[in-house]
Amino acid sequence: MAMKLLLVLCCSVMAALPGYAVASESSSASVSLRQQASADLQHRLELRIKQLHLQRAVREHRLSVALVDVTDPAAPSLAQLNGDEMMYAASLPKIAILLAAFERIAHGQLALDDDTRQTMTRMIRYSSNKDATAMIRKVGKEYINRVLESPRYRLYDPQYNGGLWVGKEYATGTAFHRDPLHHLSHGATAMQVARFYYMLDTGKLVSPHFSSEMKNILSHPGIHHKFVKGLRNTNAKIYRKSGSWRDFHADSALIEHHGRQYIAVALAHDRRGGVWMTRLIAAMDQIIFEHADYVAAEKGAAHVASLEPTRTKHLM
Repeated sequence: MAMKLLLVLCCSVMAALPGYAVASESSSASVSLRQQASADLQHRLELRIKQLHLQRAVREHRLSVALVDVTDPAAPSLAQLNGDEMMYAASLPKIAILLAAFERIAHGQLALDDDTRQTMTRMIRYSSNKDATAMIRKVGKEYINRVLESPRYRLYDPQYNGGLWVGKEYATGTAFHRDPLHHLSHGATAMQVARFYYMLDTGKLVSPHFSSEMKNILSHPGIHHKFVKGLRNTNAKIYRKSGSWRDFHADSALIEHHGRQYIAVALAHDRRGGVWMTRLIAAMDQIIFEHADYVAAEKGAAHVASLEPTRTKHLM
């Protein structure tokens, strides 16, 4: 009886740790984006990068891009350039603070009251540094990166050159924990950010309910530059977090547009990075619809081919 009680207590404690218990379920049920590379989407992305005269920035590792068609979440299509390039990402990693906060909320360690909700909303939609710092202190500095490194998420993974990282408050002062591989205070890779949005879209960040809560906070961007500016003449719904600091620019979004849904991420180290991203998102939006036409044509051709044996038999 005592042994059984001890086992229950141990399981309860471990279940409260970020990423424990559902790690195996999450990894087996999720589609790995890295295994969903699309030759057509990749070709179209590389062509547009060339047309935008950004191939040198890609070649010099000053620009990284990830584009994922998630219209069918069970069968995403991926294209990426320098997807595992770790870069300083300014305010974009505030999405990691959001995730860690909802892990605390799910375990009853933080109340989702009006004050907390409004603080997180200002942190994301308006990129408030004051509110981001307040949330870091509420959630716990080291807890954020434990969530990112946890087996469930692996949003910071040394095997893939790092990923999302928050090692400094968004305030004056020194970093409390720079990332182990590149010593960045606020870092990201395009692929890991794309994985964040894919897990968000499929309800795998904390839980389906809390994924929906996070998605709502990421909606209605309050800063109209970069990706938002590039899509200003469309009716696209944008769930987004960007970042800017000196010559570093970042943007990331889950976008719903005319029946298509896709994830777009771009990180740049160049003073023109913001302008690049405005042009990039317009190009990526077009790529998604061109790719959809290509996939539809391929399916149509495959269907016709499957009917050929029957047709030949009737002709005979």
